[in-house]
Formats: sequence, structure tokens, C-alpha cells
Amino acid sequence: MDKKKVELLKSKGWKAGSVEEFLDLSEEELAYIEIRISLSRLIKELRAQKQLTQQQTADLISSSQSRVAKIEAGDPSVSLDLQIRSLLALGASKEDLADAIIS
Repeated sequence: MDKKKVELLKSKGWKAGSVEEFLDLSEEELAYIEIRISLSRLIKELRAQKQLTQQQTADLISSSQSRVAKIEAGDPSVSLDLQIRSLLALGASKEDLADAIIS
């Protein structure tokens, strides 16, 4: 949020802070969420690079189109295992996974 907006909110009695402050997340919880989001983005990018539809991707991982949409959206109901299996099915290497985790 830009500085002007923060100052305006503060002048109106609001408090500005980070997401982790608002949700009271530990460093570990924040890191875990960031990793899951990064993996979701990579899945979407790889699917687009391969010019696959969500349905084609679902067929590839033996799942449904709606599940692929949830994977790409970072839905918390999607397991880390399914994210990784999806990435591997889309041709991601271990190095791609490592890059997604550390970025």
C-alpha cells in the first residue's frame, strides 16, 4: 500500500499493518503459505506454456477440471502432494520445484 494511503487511513483512525500481523502468522506459517502460492503459480505457468486446458491437465493428473482450477488458485483444500504430483506430470524438474520454493 502506498505511503499516502497509509497516512490517510491512520489519520481516520485505522491501523495499517501487514497480512502476517493481521492474521498473527508465525514465520513458518508465512513461509509455508508463500511456498504453496509459488507452486500454484508454477502449475498455472507450465500449463499455459504447454497450451493445455484445465480439462487436459485434469486428465493428465487423473483429476477433475474444477480440482485443477483449485490447484491453480492455491485453494487450501489442495494438498501439497497433489501440487507436486501435478508439477511433475506437467514436466517440472526437481530444479524447477526448488526454484519455486526458494523464490
